[in-house]
Amino acid sequence: MRWAPAVVVPAAIAAAVIVAPLAAGASDLPVKSPADVLRLVAASDTRSFSGTVEQSSDLGLPDLPVTASKGADGGAADLLELALADHTAKVWVDGPSKVRVQVLDRLAERDAIRNGSDVWLYQSSGEKVVHATVPEHAEKTPTPDATALTPSQLAQRFLDAVDPSTAVTLGADTKVAGRDAYDLVLTPKTDSTLIGHVSIAVDGATGIPLKVAVTARGADAPAFQAGFTAFSDQRPDGSVFAFTPPKGASVSEQSPPKGGAPDSGSHEHPKPAVTGSGWATIVSLPAGSAPASVSSDPLFAQLTQPVDGGRALRSAVVSVLVTADGRVLAGSVPVSALQAAAAQPAPATSGR
Repeated sequence: MRWAPAVVVPAAIAAAVIVAPLAAGASDLPVKSPADVLRLVAASDTRSFSGTVEQSSDLGLPDLPVTASKGADGGAADLLELALADHTAKVWVDGPSKVRVQVLDRLAERDAIRNGSDVWLYQSSGEKVVHATVPEHAEKTPTPDATALTPSQLAQRFLDAVDPSTAVTLGADTKVAGRDAYDLVLTPKTDSTLIGHVSIAVDGATGIPLKVAVTARGADAPAFQAGFTAFSDQRPDGSVFAFTPPKGASVSEQSPPKGGAPDSGSHEHPKPAVTGSGWATIVSLPAGSAPASVSSDPLFAQLTQPVDGGRALRSAVVSVLVTADGRVLAGSVPVSALQAAAAQPAPATSGR
């Protein structure tokens, strides 16, 4: 498995930030307003927890081939498979420097571990291990790719983006993993986005998001779901963060660049440009961002369709356009919006 370049994160959100229906059930929680629940999440000081997360999606995309995540170096296929396929994962967190996510595949597992200054990525299929050391001076500590798929991380992406273009309401109180939770609902005020609403189940005791659900505009069922089926706010045993490469495993060392996060390449990645606003935001990468070889990639051909100006990935809640000159545009908007953006003069790049 490989570290995702920071500039593709907005496109990876294409699949990674999209989640499921909230479990129904009676709860006994103090009455709160939507603003109260937002403050509850912001004030959460629970830094240690563990549990089991289940993820599933119905994005309207073809199934990935079984071999998609079995490549020698992982890369884009691994990231897509993690984001699009159904998974069960074990999660342990003890502060920002101790994190472990164990994705359970059939007859195999993938582990992403941060233990102090050591970061490990392990794939039992093929016995491959990647190791990186976090610099003491790093302002932003790198975390394994898989942690971006936990409910709390997914929810935070949406909560960070709450602005006047979003209506924030509360649904009926619910239960998730046996815990009473508030149902915080984020609804776009524009019809320019593919997203109908996002539901976030917020633990009434800790303020931690336990489940997130993204539903496409006009749909009844969520397009993607990830939530805890078991949850504990007790500190995990320190031994779960210890990792020793299995005997016979191949170990590769990676050095994080100045930005702090390990990467598999030494070149600088292009910065994305951002157009639009709110839920209709479009992220663009410049010409040449998509390697020429991508056009002959069977996975790329399977997931995309030819359109005017290039090839497009269409899903229930996100679209991606790869133009003939190698530009990449992505957003929770129709492909037609991406095509219109691609036809405009290139905007100034943004480092966000």
